[in-house]
Amino acid sequence: MLLKDLPKDARPREKILTRGPAALSDAELLALLLRSGIRGKNVLQLAQELVDTFGGMAGLLHAPAEGLKRIKGLGPAKRAELMAVVELARRALTQRLRDKPLFDSPQAVREYLQLQLGSRAHEIFAVLFLDSQHRLISLEEMFRGTLSQTSVYPREVVQRAMVLNAASVVLAHNHPSGTAQPSRADEVLTQTLKAALGLIDVRVLDHFVVTATQAVSMAELGLV
Repeated sequence: MLLKDLPKDARPREKILTRGPAALSDAELLALLLRSGIRGKNVLQLAQELVDTFGGMAGLLHAPAEGLKRIKGLGPAKRAELMAVVELARRALTQRLRDKPLFDSPQAVREYLQLQLGSRAHEIFAVLFLDSQHRLISLEEMFRGTLSQTSVYPREVVQRAMVLNAASVVLAHNHPSGTAQPSRADEVLTQTLKAALGLIDVRVLDHFVVTATQAVSMAELGLV
C-alpha cells in the first residue's frame, strides 16, 4: 500500500498534528524524518525495516555513519538528517545539564551519557566536571582504549579538575560488549580516582557504566 492510500488520520504527518507525537510508533516518527521510500518500499516500510535492522530506535540513532551508509535507501541527505537529530538531542541535554544541578535531572544524565558514549566501538573513559552547584562545566573524553580495557591515569584527571576549577566529578565509561554490569576493575578504578581527587577536595559523585540502552549508576549500587 502506498502512503497516500492510507486513511488520512493514519498518515504520520496528519497523525502527529492531530494526536501529538506520543501517538506515533517509532517507525512512524522515523518516516517523518525520511519523508520518502524507495522503489517497491514506501517510507513506512523503509522506516520499519531500519528500526528492525538496528534493534530499535536507540540502536539506529547510535549507529555509526558507516553502518548507516550500508543501508539501501539511506542516501547522504537522509543520513545527515539522522545524524543531525542525534546532535540536536545531545546539545539540548548539554544545555539542560549546564543550566541546573546535574542530579535534578538523573534521567537526563543517563540519556546524555548514552548519546555521548553508548555507540562507541571502543571503550572511552569520560569525566563530567561540575561546579560547586553540581552544574556541568564540561564533559571530556580523557582516555580511549580497546574493546576490553582502557588505561586511565589519575594524575591527568586531577590536573584537568584543577584547570577547570571543578568542585566534583561524575565518571563514566562505556562497555562496547553491551553489558552494563560494573566489573571489579571498575570498582578499583573508582576508588583510586576517589582517593586521588580527594587530595584536592574534589568529590566523586558517581561512576556510570554506559551502553547504547543503559547507563548504570555505581553510586546507586553502593559502589562509590
